[in-house]
Amino acid sequence: MIEKVLQIFSSISFFHVNMLFILGLALFGGTMGGRLFQKMKVPQVVGYIVIGIALGPMGMRIVDAEMIVVLQPLTYFALGLIGFMIGGELKNSVLIRYGKQFLYILLFEGLFSFVLVTIAVGLFGSYFFKNPNLGWGLGLFFGSIASATAPAATTDVLWEYRTRGPLTTTIFGIVALDDALAIFLFAISASFATRIMGTTHDSLLLAILHPLYEIGGAVLVGSVSGVILVKLLHKYTEEERVLAFLIGIVLFVLGLSLAINVSMLLASMVLGAFVVNGAPNISKDIFKLLQGFTPPIFILFFVFIGAKLNFAQLNPIVFGLILVYLVSRTIGKMSGAFLGAYISRAPKTVRQYLPFCLFSQAGVAIGLSIVAAHLLPENLGNIIIIVITSTTFVVQLVGPSCVRYGVSKSGEVGLNITEEDIIKRIKIEDVLERDAPLIKQSTSLDEILLNFSSYPYLYYPVVGIDKKLKGIISIDSVRHVFRDKDVSDLILADDILEPVQIKIASSASGKDAKELFDKYHVDFIPVVDENDVVVGGLEERIFYRFIARKQLEIEQKALSL
Repeated sequence: MIEKVLQIFSSISFFHVNMLFILGLALFGGTMGGRLFQKMKVPQVVGYIVIGIALGPMGMRIVDAEMIVVLQPLTYFALGLIGFMIGGELKNSVLIRYGKQFLYILLFEGLFSFVLVTIAVGLFGSYFFKNPNLGWGLGLFFGSIASATAPAATTDVLWEYRTRGPLTTTIFGIVALDDALAIFLFAISASFATRIMGTTHDSLLLAILHPLYEIGGAVLVGSVSGVILVKLLHKYTEEERVLAFLIGIVLFVLGLSLAINVSMLLASMVLGAFVVNGAPNISKDIFKLLQGFTPPIFILFFVFIGAKLNFAQLNPIVFGLILVYLVSRTIGKMSGAFLGAYISRAPKTVRQYLPFCLFSQAGVAIGLSIVAAHLLPENLGNIIIIVITSTTFVVQLVGPSCVRYGVSKSGEVGLNITEEDIIKRIKIEDVLERDAPLIKQSTSLDEILLNFSSYPYLYYPVVGIDKKLKGIISIDSVRHVFRDKDVSDLILADDILEPVQIKIASSASGKDAKELFDKYHVDFIPVVDENDVVVGGLEERIFYRFIARKQLEIEQKALSL
């Protein structure tokens, strides 16, 4: 028996057990780190990345390179979900209204960063490497990579702070289209750069056709899959089945994109855009369902981004390249975003604060740096990877805080909320009508009728001398009294009150009230203070009217920006 047990344990791979431990540690640690940074008024994504750095080669070395490679499918999956949700922001109405604005800003912020980084790195490299061909070749590589913006860290802040308005809409549009521009610029630049540096002899035509294939193929994969998914969503309504279809089609799109070598992020964005426009009536529920599934995936994604970072190979020249790249990219992004917004006559908040919201770089930039490394000799390839990895570390920490600053100053924080969000936030005391009278046990029927005629309420709590709850009187209970006209003049509140099943504290949340309404199927709940003294009543119809009014106020504020 003992030998069998030992045999079973010996057959279990320690690596797989360790991987489960790493996933648990990353998820738990990332969640705690995100919460800690959130309390410090820093976006939670920064906390995830910092925990990843602590677990990776720069910290405790719990997560090594082998584990990162094994976990690559999880990273792809997270990117696919992020791309799908970004695509869900690209409604036809938004593209029609902001399409020109998006195009101007995209071209200016992408091309400005490309040109400035190319020139700055080219001059720096020509001087310090004593080789103009090498310097300008690196400049073209870095310039094209600089045009990319990381959608994940940027949009995570928008979702965390529930933002809505012209700035938020513009950010979603730019990060959705930005990577396509970066891929195209990289393909063209790589062709010229490798010729300048003497490392390739491929035709220029091939260099131009490849990005067209990569972008066009992604659009085709995403659109065909989107049509299929929309048809399935119209046919099936069960949440479990809908979620299974969503996850399955996203995984299929990612896998097919990798197999045929097209942009999986762009393909998943196109998929999301097809869903939101092809099934507009049900897409809100679909994306809400997905939002409940994604948090653990996103936490692991950002933790492992942090775990990838390694700066052990830094030297003075590489450090100088990092500074040159960071400064020139920042100036290019900010000036290009401002000028594009100004020329396209974007709203004032977009012109002022969009330049702070496009710093982050991650997946696409790192991916392009790896592609560049394969096109160059090992020493030059390592320089590109180290520079992009190091700058990614900086902008991934600084970028989310800058996005938070921009959307906060623009007044768009907290405007993208649902009825459920409002219910969770409010307290019963916010809804409670303070002028509603309480009915004492000794109140006569005439006085009770006067209350019903003077106030818009259908229910009243009945209290004793100590103001403790005795029951409730409804319009129906009063109506029954008039069946016996002979005794109606002798009736007091104590004679017609109805016993109460439940009550709620004035300090309770709107969510608590909703749960009581749904569970007990009542239209009225008496409200008491901390001493169990009745302070009023909560009618379901008035409760939901208050929620609707609050939601309308937020909608009007968002539209006024």
